Amino acid sequence: MAELIAGLVLAIVAVMILVRSVRIVPQARAGNVERLGRYLRTLEPGLNFVIPFVDRVRPLIDLREQVVSFQPQPVITEDNLVVHIDTVLYFQVTDPRAAAYEIANYIQAIEQLTVTTLRNVIGAIDLEKTLTSREHINTTLRGVLDEASGKWGIRVNRVELKAIDPPPSIKDSMERQMRADREKRAAILTAEGVRQARILTAEGEKQGTILTAEGDQQAAILRADGQAKAIDRVFQAVHRNDPDPKLLAYQYLQVLPQLAQGEGNTFWVIPSEVTTALQSVTQAFSEGMGKGVSASTGDAGDKGEAGDKERAAGRADGEPGTGGQADRRQLPPPL
Repeated sequence: MAELIAGLVLAIVAVMILVRSVRIVPQARAGNVERLGRYLRTLEPGLNFVIPFVDRVRPLIDLREQVVSFQPQPVITEDNLVVHIDTVLYFQVTDPRAAAYEIANYIQAIEQLTVTTLRNVIGAIDLEKTLTSREHINTTLRGVLDEASGKWGIRVNRVELKAIDPPPSIKDSMERQMRADREKRAAILTAEGVRQARILTAEGEKQGTILTAEGDQQAAILRADGQAKAIDRVFQAVHRNDPDPKLLAYQYLQVLPQLAQGEGNTFWVIPSEVTTALQSVTQAFSEGMGKGVSASTGDAGDKGEAGDKERAAGRADGEPGTGGQADRRQLPPPL
């Protein structure tokens, strides 16, 4: 019975020793082994063996890239304004031994180093440059942190400024400034649009005026050509038929009333040619009437002689004569 119990105890001890001597490390993990309190080696991912009760395996270290977001930190800019900056850090453990033995808490160390470096960088620039130079700040922080954390077995891959919060008064002034800038740009764009519209309208009116003037010019030229041809034909017809000057004067008198047919004509100046035309027409009518009067006078003389003879015969016969009535005819007055 005692032998059975001893065998069971030995079996249990053997199983415990076997279990403690086998260590399985997951991928992207690493474990530091200490033998009798001294660093011995680093366990790689996979199956590893250690000596129980002699070797001690420290907690595994994550070798993957890690992301740490720090709380907003107050930072004073060059122009003495306090801003709160929230940072995000991307780092990776490259040396498990240095990360375990060179620094007690590398995450806290990186956070404090980030804060001090951020204050140094932001303190050298003003607020406006802080808000517009994030890439420069990120690059500067990454360089300083990577150099300082290299001996800790840590590589800083990226540093990002997640938020920059200026004071409320500065926010209000910035909002007013941005609103004024937007209104200014809107006014400029509106003015440019109105200017372009006026320019295009003026160009269109200019082109329309030019085309209208060219059309009027062509129409005037065509009308002038037509009138010239008409006058030329009339002139040729007149010279070909050789009219009497008296006829031309009569035609001139017929055209004169047309000169006074305008709606606004209240004063009409008679040209000097009218007198000449009237004299020509009067002369023509006078000559015609003169010929008629001469013929009438001759007939009257003959009739007078016959009347005298009749009166003489009447006296002889005792009858009054009637032939003297022809002498009392009135001639039409000359024009």
